[in-house]
Amino acid sequence: MREIQPFRVLRAKPLWIANGVITGVLALLFTVFYVGASIDPVDHMKNLPVGLVNADKGAAVGGEQVNLGRQITESIKKSTASGGKIDWKVMDEKELKGEIGKGKVFGALVVPADFTASVTALTDASATGTPVRPTLTVLTNQSAGSVGSSLARTATTQAAESASLQVGKELTAQSGAGQAELPAAARVLLADPAAVTVKDGHPLDAHSGLGLTAFYYALVLVVVGMLSANVISGQVDHALGYTHNDMGPLRLHRPLIRATRAQTLAISSTLMAGLSVLMGSLVMAGAVGLMGMDASHLPLLWLYSVCAIAVSGIGALSLLAVFGTPGMLLVTLVFIGMAVPTAGATTPIEALPGFYRFLAEFEPLRQITGGIRSILYYDAQGDSGLTRGWVMMAVGLAVGALFGFGVTGWYDRKGLHRVPAEKKPEETAVAV
Repeated sequence: MREIQPFRVLRAKPLWIANGVITGVLALLFTVFYVGASIDPVDHMKNLPVGLVNADKGAAVGGEQVNLGRQITESIKKSTASGGKIDWKVMDEKELKGEIGKGKVFGALVVPADFTASVTALTDASATGTPVRPTLTVLTNQSAGSVGSSLARTATTQAAESASLQVGKELTAQSGAGQAELPAAARVLLADPAAVTVKDGHPLDAHSGLGLTAFYYALVLVVVGMLSANVISGQVDHALGYTHNDMGPLRLHRPLIRATRAQTLAISSTLMAGLSVLMGSLVMAGAVGLMGMDASHLPLLWLYSVCAIAVSGIGALSLLAVFGTPGMLLVTLVFIGMAVPTAGATTPIEALPGFYRFLAEFEPLRQITGGIRSILYYDAQGDSGLTRGWVMMAVGLAVGALFGFGVTGWYDRKGLHRVPAEKKPEETAVAV
């Protein structure tokens, strides 16, 4: 009998069609998820939370109490120029400190306490010396995300500059002929009286990656869990004798130990849970110990890291157990393809198209990133993302386990058992 040449398999149209469809769809989906999410954040931006603080104490002008700061903040709040892109949150300085210190706002515009007094001083003809220019302060918050902070900075700067021009128009109209009596420097400032200064509202330590270490650390946890699931799944199959294990030129095969699909998933999940302690410890040691990443609450960071890897890994194992070989593609899409653009670490959720915002509600990377950001940047405050992170990880673990064991248990009851590696070749051969 003539031996069939291996390269003849390349003549099989189903081989080309199946692989072409799978790889083509994968390439298209990754392009849509990655490029589509970040292609135009300004156009997709909706209700980006930005603080608006009026600390102005006002001043007496012509026998009346005037508060220009109140006028400015009310004008900005009522303005429709932003088209709903900015959600201006009026608050006091204490509230702003708390909100910006939890990543609840991406920036803020602050009117200082002496704003009215400084502005009205420009119209005082009897004043001597160089007039002091009033200031409006724009606060950024890189810890909440660099792109979001940049978008907030642009919006608040534009609002501050528009407010200064409006105040200048009003002052010019009120001073009228009296402008001729003002010092030359004061007349120049009168048209655009306020200077806009930009400050970091929540400074981070030097080794915080400009607010991105939380995202990359969380990404490592998810990727480690996902890839480890693939390794553990293959090694458990080999240990049970269902598959061969190629080690370089050697092909290793163990005697068959029959196990149901649910039992196999249980073994793999137990391995994942145990090894997550090792992997979580090494991730933290590498990031903090070797690379010098700024971090506090180390015991909590360690525990969170271990749990994040375990949950990601068990979720991936469930998909692999249910879908088999195609499960790895699904795992890649769920944990990487759809997760990275919706994590809210680079482009804020408020600047994503609607479909991506929907994905962000349950995508694991977004939940894990929120918890890590809370631990690294916000003193591990529960309402800064840590509580949501824990809750969503618990929900993810429950859903993954119920799905995995539910479907594999159904497979077992239906008699859909796995084909062992020791099956005779002619019984499993596929015609080409």
